[in-house]
Amino acid sequence: MSVLLLIASSVAYWNARLAADTAYDRSLLSSARAIAERLYSEEGDLAVEVPYVARDNFAYDITGRLYYQVIDFNGRAISGYEDLPAASPTIPMTQDYPALARFYDAVYRDAEVRVVSLLQPVSTNSGSGMAEIRVAETRGARDRMAANLLRQSLINLGVLTVSALLLAWLAVSAALRPLQRLRHEVAERRSDDLRPIGTDGLQREVRPLVYAINHFTGRLRENFERQRDFIAEASHELRTPLAALKARIELGLRSDRPEDWQQALREADASTDRTIGLANRLLSMARIERGARAVAEGSAEQVALAPLAQELALAMVPLAHARNIELALEVEQAFDVWGEPTLLQELLGNLIDNALQHTPNGGSVTLRLRAPSLIEVEDTGPGIPPEERERVFERFYRQSPEGTGLGLTIVGEICRAHRADISLHEGAEGGLLVRVSFVV
Repeated sequence: MSVLLLIASSVAYWNARLAADTAYDRSLLSSARAIAERLYSEEGDLAVEVPYVARDNFAYDITGRLYYQVIDFNGRAISGYEDLPAASPTIPMTQDYPALARFYDAVYRDAEVRVVSLLQPVSTNSGSGMAEIRVAETRGARDRMAANLLRQSLINLGVLTVSALLLAWLAVSAALRPLQRLRHEVAERRSDDLRPIGTDGLQREVRPLVYAINHFTGRLRENFERQRDFIAEASHELRTPLAALKARIELGLRSDRPEDWQQALREADASTDRTIGLANRLLSMARIERGARAVAEGSAEQVALAPLAQELALAMVPLAHARNIELALEVEQAFDVWGEPTLLQELLGNLIDNALQHTPNGGSVTLRLRAPSLIEVEDTGPGIPPEERERVFERFYRQSPEGTGLGLTIVGEICRAHRADISLHEGAEGGLLVRVSFVV
């Protein structure tokens, strides 16, 4: 509003100057015409008759000082002040009045003046031509008129500005009133209250914000429910092996025979390994959630999968050798993907580990990198029936009692975090073929 007021004030000032000049220029031209009417011929020369009263008025008027000068067609000053400034040849004739006149500004006797130069055709016994009448007036009256007009304009603009600000304040206050109610409603909620915010009585402009908040809280509610279900399922899954471990230890303690102790320790060792494996998988799920947030927040990096796959395959060769399984790596074309390196390593590790667990002795597991951005893991195990291929991605779903039910779940979550597609197919030898396709 301040910038607009400054611009409007400048425009008002120039309009006031223009209005004052228009009003006083007409009076100035009338004075020049009055003098032109008193031109006459005397003994072949041009003369002018200006009464003494008129000369007094030209010397000093109530609105300021007035000066005049009459020049005949020979360029000789015949009356008035001889040193009035002349008009520049570049100043055009006025188009506002039916007269051969020029209006211009000048400085005369240390004062700014407005001058009109009127050309009047005359003739005498000695010749004819154009006489020039110049009338000058100090700018005091014009400036006072312009100042009065500007003052009135500024008063009007000030009243308009104050009214506009008042109306804007009232309008904004009325528009923000529903937001204040919304703020109080959100502030008074408990931290675990993620119910949708009601839209009854809300203005149309506020509803998109409420819809966006409800959509966001809905996603939060789904995440919290998934975490709550996951914690409950994880607690149940951990409770069972821990209870079995405690039972085996207590059973061994009740016996007096050393061979029973050894058997209890062996079973406890195997149960501990399974519990550690389950705990590691649960920690992997937590890492996946953090990594998925990092990928979503733009901290992904370009990862070369060929070196990563080679390093992981070499690390898992001893495990495959211990089970008499052939582990092969085929790189048809190396490629890079945008993602989180730890999660991608977890992805490949879980795919290979899952294939090794379900491949019988003497079988084979093959990891392939194919163009343009495809990963394949194929084994010679029993495979997965088509009706169960969707369920294996659910948490704690097992095909056999030996697994944790989290291997392919982790793989699916990592693929979802990297916007990759995963699908299960039947391998060439009847085993399972897992395909992961990244977006290029």
